[in-house]
Amino acid sequence: MSGHEGPRRDTRGIVDAPELFAHVQFRRREPAPELRPYLEHYWLIDWDLSQPYASHLVPHPSVNLVFERYAGCGDEDAGYAEVAGIGLELFTQKLEGRGRVCGVQFRPGGFRPFAPGAPVSRWTGRRLPAADVFAPPAPPAPPAPLTPPAAVLDPADEDERVAAMDAYLLALGPEPDPRADLAMALVDLVRTDRTILRVDGLARAEGVSARSLQRLFAAYVGVGPKWVILRYRIHEALERAGADPDVDWAGLAADLGYSDQAHLVRDFTATLGVPPTALGAR
Repeated sequence: MSGHEGPRRDTRGIVDAPELFAHVQFRRREPAPELRPYLEHYWLIDWDLSQPYASHLVPHPSVNLVFERYAGCGDEDAGYAEVAGIGLELFTQKLEGRGRVCGVQFRPGGFRPFAPGAPVSRWTGRRLPAADVFAPPAPPAPPAPLTPPAAVLDPADEDERVAAMDAYLLALGPEPDPRADLAMALVDLVRTDRTILRVDGLARAEGVSARSLQRLFAAYVGVGPKWVILRYRIHEALERAGADPDVDWAGLAADLGYSDQAHLVRDFTATLGVPPTALGAR
């Protein structure tokens, strides 16, 4: 597994991050040491709004476990825990009134050890009650009690919320899995190496067939390697465009390994539902 460097500080995937941070309190926190090989970070959001606000996110190739409490969300008093598989499209969440969300972002490839009974692709594009995903151990082993959502959401102290998420995940007893390690390492490579633009190039670099790579990603990441390559390039384009409204799209396309600007614009529009010019105008 790659070394752990603490929670990410970038805003990749968040559409108009400054606007989001003006409406909500957003923090990232580090999990317990035993969990860090599998997790990117915890993310915590609280809001108290006088007017509704819609947040937009281009999802990472990560599964999330989400503890949430806000109007219209399941049992609003007790809170709700759900597993959110990788989102394939732009995710929009309307926020209003008061609410709190405590989330776990797994590393791409890091979720399967917590739910080894099914390929991660089973959860892709779906949001399910956590109890439906995390099956208890088979008899005769007694199931470990899972932390109820309220234990995560109730504490005013942020450290207590983090500790409750640690307890929830540690009770699931993730087992080391070399295939998960490999999947996490490959996704890290895609994320950090701009020269990886095609699946066959990644397969050759690892000395495996493209078909073997597809099977590994379906089982442990939840989407194919081509999708991961594209999504990370769109994340970078989104971040660069957010930092510079007058970004040179032809130059950015070349930086990201696209053959021309039109190809980048096409992928960007297909992912966000709007062309880059609309984002710049907003």
